[in-house]
Amino acid sequence: MVTSRSIFRRKPVERIAAEHEGELSRTLGLWQLTAIGIGGIIGAGIFALAGAVANQTAGPAVLISFLIAGVASAAAAFSYAEFAGLIPKAGSAYTYGYAVLGEIVGWFIGWDLLLEYTAIVAVVAIGISGYFGFLVQQLGVELPAWMLGAPGTGEGRVVDLFAVILCLLIAYLLSLGIKSAARFETFVVAIKVAVVLLVIVVGFFYVNTANYTPFFPFGVGGAITGAATVFFAVFGYDAMSTAAEESKDAQRHMPKAIMYSLVISMILYVLATLVLTGMQNYREIDPESGFSSAFAAVGLSGLATVIAVGAIVGILTVMFTFMLGVTRVWFSMSRDGLLPHWFAKLHPVRRVPTRVTWIVGVGSALIAGFLPIREAAELTNIGILLAFVVVCVAVIVLRYRHPELPRTFRTPGMPVVPAIGVIFSIWLITFLAPETWLRFAVWFLLGLVIYFAYSRRHSELETASGPRA
Repeated sequence: MVTSRSIFRRKPVERIAAEHEGELSRTLGLWQLTAIGIGGIIGAGIFALAGAVANQTAGPAVLISFLIAGVASAAAAFSYAEFAGLIPKAGSAYTYGYAVLGEIVGWFIGWDLLLEYTAIVAVVAIGISGYFGFLVQQLGVELPAWMLGAPGTGEGRVVDLFAVILCLLIAYLLSLGIKSAARFETFVVAIKVAVVLLVIVVGFFYVNTANYTPFFPFGVGGAITGAATVFFAVFGYDAMSTAAEESKDAQRHMPKAIMYSLVISMILYVLATLVLTGMQNYREIDPESGFSSAFAAVGLSGLATVIAVGAIVGILTVMFTFMLGVTRVWFSMSRDGLLPHWFAKLHPVRRVPTRVTWIVGVGSALIAGFLPIREAAELTNIGILLAFVVVCVAVIVLRYRHPELPRTFRTPGMPVVPAIGVIFSIWLITFLAPETWLRFAVWFLLGLVIYFAYSRRHSELETASGPRA
């Protein structure tokens, strides 16, 4: 019999922290975690979406879009940091929601993130593909039209082949093991940050302040809508927090890595968007390869090529972070019995969930290959915003329900700061397109069917003989 008590049952925090210890290899240090966080935040917003939002939604006010998204993100980041130190396990928002608000809440957040994170991987792959096309054109090479984009994005286009290959490449990299994959991530993040700094420093000398007028060509509403669109670009620390179970000292390092990665990334975002909209009128910004086209427009074609190469290399880290995130959420849900245990099978030597890694790789490749970037991006934001709401509410509830739990990081301004995260997230949700709501509703209903047909009956809390929360 289905009762509210059965679907809102909770797994105690102490139990979550103690169980399954040693399944995943704890190899990541503080700066590797920070690099994964920066890798997830910087890249998609600057190289893939900043140009599109400036050109089509916000104009020069794309700067405001990022600031709005950043404020909401920062309010939630404090909540994530507290949970990451308290429950250093894979799963992030799914695990936190399960522990505090109940099984069905955790299920739906996890279920949403499976789609959202996979779609983010695809969006970033499409963005990289746009820079790849620009780079190839600069080198005088003409590729067949059929392989340059999804149907409907240009005459003769059938599939974004390069985006497909990238998704499969990242899946292969993650399947090699977290230690070697994290080394690659750290190295490439350093290259990416260097490219962003190059863009800011050189681009500053080509800024024409007349391009900032009008600052709100699409109105204030355009800037807010832009914030909802770019929101996932300031959200990489959540995907990074799914690696808590693979951190050497997660209780101390995870909160620091979350805050470090967000602060560094927001500073670079603000400066980069200011340069982009100052170098070129928003109407002329290329929505697919904004910075490269802007530098080419001021006569710096050589530097534009360097930026294109840096974008291709650098945005790989975003794909890495979010594919890491979705595979760890999927792994956690399967380990808890909400999805078949078959998905939680680890490689016997590398200790990574290779089965779900390859499933996500193929799924993201299909989205990247056959959907335009804006349609793919519309799949990403509502579930992430809802995850913010759940984590911010959960941190308030747990603080008052169990104030005695040992916390290595405490969210400041309780309960005001997490409440701001809730309000901003709900506010941004209202600006998402109707098509986003429709896709979310379909995915939500599918999840509802799966939960009551399979997950509720196979949950470890249902099958275990021990006491329930």
